[in-house]
Amino acid sequence: MSILVAGGAGYVGSHMVDRLIEKGYDVVVVDNLSTGHRAAINEKARFYQGDTRDREFLTSVFEKENIDGVIHMDAFSIVPESMKDPLKYFDNNVYGMITLLEVMHEQGCKRMIFSSTAATYGVPERIPIHEDDQKKPINPYGESKLIMEHMIHWCDVAYGIKWVALRYFNAAGAKADGSIGEDHHPETHLIPIILQTALGERDHIDMYGDDYDTPDGTNVRDYVHILDLADAHILALKYLDEGNESRAFNLGSSTGFSVKQMVEAAREVTGKEIPAKIAPRRPGDPDSLVAESEDARNILGWKPQYDDVHDIIKTAWAWTQSHPNGYEDR
Repeated sequence: MSILVAGGAGYVGSHMVDRLIEKGYDVVVVDNLSTGHRAAINEKARFYQGDTRDREFLTSVFEKENIDGVIHMDAFSIVPESMKDPLKYFDNNVYGMITLLEVMHEQGCKRMIFSSTAATYGVPERIPIHEDDQKKPINPYGESKLIMEHMIHWCDVAYGIKWVALRYFNAAGAKADGSIGEDHHPETHLIPIILQTALGERDHIDMYGDDYDTPDGTNVRDYVHILDLADAHILALKYLDEGNESRAFNLGSSTGFSVKQMVEAAREVTGKEIPAKIAPRRPGDPDSLVAESEDARNILGWKPQYDDVHDIIKTAWAWTQSHPNGYEDR
């Protein structure tokens, strides 16, 4: 039996595929390569290039492969872009989920692990955020993910498709040996932008807003290493194998770091100056997002290995130094 990773050529997806293979799983990858990289996919996985919105394509993959479960990581995820082009996000994310669930139902596949997001909560009512807190997204990206969560819930009710939604906070870092990592065009995530500045590829980093309701005025986020996230997905598969009920889990470190703190930590790790300037706020950014993730630890048995943000940055720095132009170097 095989696990299908939808979006397995992306940043999170490629680390997920690598970890699954390391743990002995048979892995099938579907990705249209619009934002992912063929070079990022472990060569032991079977790769099919295509779009999850293409029902005929997906059906052909399921008919060729013996798919026992799906890890769904195929979604656009840039908050500012979603504010400018919401229909792009609803088309790709929501429509893609509809098609994937339709094909899973037709093919008798009954397990999905879904990559959700802290953006489903919007402006949190408390910190840290609990799974049962109110969900009022303030950007189309978060709204699309919340809709997708609702969809899999009702497909469980109607068709018995069991699911776990893992609400990531900020995925960060890279495989420790620097062989795979984060490579977006254009890059929008904080740590790679900081490290590109450390390499001299950027003159400075823009810190978007210094008037948020946080200790130093810059956004506070909860950073989780990419391999710790991958491990949580594998534990979620086992959780469903044991016959447990569908539900969502937060994945975070329970510790928040501001943009200014992250820049300073990167200076310590790299030994570089890393110039930074204050820039105007971006629309759709909450002040602070920090997870309460005790349920993942206690119920799934999740034990993150990277609990120091400096160690997370070190792995990202190893990737950045060895691949200054990303996967173009391979």
